[in-house]
Amino acid sequence: MNKLSYPTIGFSLLLAVSACGPEKRENAVMQATDTIPVTLMPLESTDTTATVTATGTFTTDDETALAFKNGGIIQQVHVREGDAFKKGQLLASLEPTEINTAVRQSQLALEKAERDYNRARQLYLDSVATLEQMENARTALDAAKQDAERAGYNLRHTAIRAPFDGYVLRRAANAGQVVGPGTPVLMVSGAGHNGWLLRAGVSDTQWAAIGVGDSAAVSRDAAGGAPVPAVVQRKSEGIDPESGTFTIYLTLAGPDLPSLASGMFGRATIRLSAKKDGWFIPYEALLDGDAGTGYVFVTRDSLTAQRVPVQIGEIGKDHVRITGGLEHARSLIVSGSPYLRDGSVIKVKK
Repeated sequence: MNKLSYPTIGFSLLLAVSACGPEKRENAVMQATDTIPVTLMPLESTDTTATVTATGTFTTDDETALAFKNGGIIQQVHVREGDAFKKGQLLASLEPTEINTAVRQSQLALEKAERDYNRARQLYLDSVATLEQMENARTALDAAKQDAERAGYNLRHTAIRAPFDGYVLRRAANAGQVVGPGTPVLMVSGAGHNGWLLRAGVSDTQWAAIGVGDSAAVSRDAAGGAPVPAVVQRKSEGIDPESGTFTIYLTLAGPDLPSLASGMFGRATIRLSAKKDGWFIPYEALLDGDAGTGYVFVTRDSLTAQRVPVQIGEIGKDHVRITGGLEHARSLIVSGSPYLRDGSVIKVKK
């Protein structure tokens, strides 16, 4: 059996280390010495104000779907998409034959009920009819009056009239088409007369962080220009089943609003009003992040590393905000973490 002397083993190890690349040589040196070179970042808790970016479409508070109260055959639609209209203007109408027949029937029934009641009342005064018979005739008369009133109300709603000044966004039906009660015929908008809104979808975490009254800056995706100031007006109280997001509405507030159209895409950067204590750390310092928690290595004496759990807040473009776990740490280890274990000896690199 060949025997190698200790100098020969040491020389072989040195050759193996020299043949490796810079990273492998550094790993071999760290394993041999158990002292790992690291870079530190001092930790200071600061008040941070986070922002949320959301995209959506421009709309107005008075965007409305107009429909007939009762179903029927459309006689005529008097406007087209893009047309302007004035409040009270006739926009669409139904064929009136069916509803006119119902109105005439209710009037005939009312006339008969009045005759029956007058006859029953006279017979009661002559002691021929009973009090119950007269009261039944009066009840039938009251019911006939209600039927006539309902028929007249339906007759007045065989036409769609403009509820305000505005524009036609969409025309969903045409003359001759049969529509049911409440089926949208026209989608109309005040076109910003009452102010433009950006309707944007956000996640549940963002929805919880955004508050009514938070300031924002809104820009159009279709054209350039300076962002317009805006304010969060309201938040939805339920999830949108189509998009799977929660909806927020931002009111544009500026003297010089850009040219907008309903449905145009926009982008908002919302500045959260609630300030939160935390630490901004680089991505590479965070280990094993999962569901709002993770681990980092810190040091108190610049000689040994300590592995501590942390709570993760918002994640930005180039940093992570830590909300808890670093209260008692002085410095964060930002490089060398993959080679560390809890209690590892470290050497600070400048």
